[in-house]
Amino acid sequence: MLEFKDYENRNNIIKLEGISQSYDGGQNWIIQDLDFLVEDKPDQGQFVAILGMSGCGKSTLLRYIAGLQEPTKGKVYIKGKEVSRDQRASMVFQQYSSLPWMTVLDNVALALRYKGVAKAERNAQAMEMIELVGLAGHENKYAQYPTLSGGQLQRVAIARSLLANPEILLMDEPFGALDIKTRIKMQDLLADIWRKFQSTIIFVTHDISEAVYLAEDIYIMKYAPSKFVEHIKVDLPVERNRLVKRDPRYTQLVHQVEDTMVAVSEG
Repeated sequence: MLEFKDYENRNNIIKLEGISQSYDGGQNWIIQDLDFLVEDKPDQGQFVAILGMSGCGKSTLLRYIAGLQEPTKGKVYIKGKEVSRDQRASMVFQQYSSLPWMTVLDNVALALRYKGVAKAERNAQAMEMIELVGLAGHENKYAQYPTLSGGQLQRVAIARSLLANPEILLMDEPFGALDIKTRIKMQDLLADIWRKFQSTIIFVTHDISEAVYLAEDIYIMKYAPSKFVEHIKVDLPVERNRLVKRDPRYTQLVHQVEDTMVAVSEG
């Protein structure tokens, strides 16, 4: 069983402590006594993938960190402070989350608008992000399908989240609805963004090969009640491209994670 100890003796950027979740007053617990620590790695950041069966609470954990939901019991911290309206992280969902009545530029600049940043400044910063994610030339289009493709709409969401808080990026199966060609491009874009911003990325996915390709650390959750039970270190080079997928070590890790997932689901 995976254990997390000595919280106070380690620098951390995200900490979930004693988390339990019930929707019926405590008769049944969906999540129980869950601890999770993501250590802070200055000038490096890290990429963490979370795997587990459907319904085990992976997305719920991201919602706690994003300040979109409170656990029944336990505490959630970002950089040592409890999650609050002013202390939370941005989240990219599988469903397209851009506001379709607003342009790409206005969507990306939205967080700065709420912070009271002057229009000229927020638009300039938003354009930098739009260029970074490869959407230059689309900034004045409305952020809706089919004006923009699914991959482009997810690029809008990533740019908006990075501009709101480049330190932490929460991603809930963001590429699940994309075709394979677009998905591969988005995986490479995300890997480049991680290295550029040295962000802490928490990435939920059902795709084992995607988790191994992108992440440094993979955590696996068990179900009913849910908690983390396995941690697999991905010992591949930090600088990755698709050639990594031809590396025998990559294949070994995919098989290791798959075997672990099967064992957890049957345990």
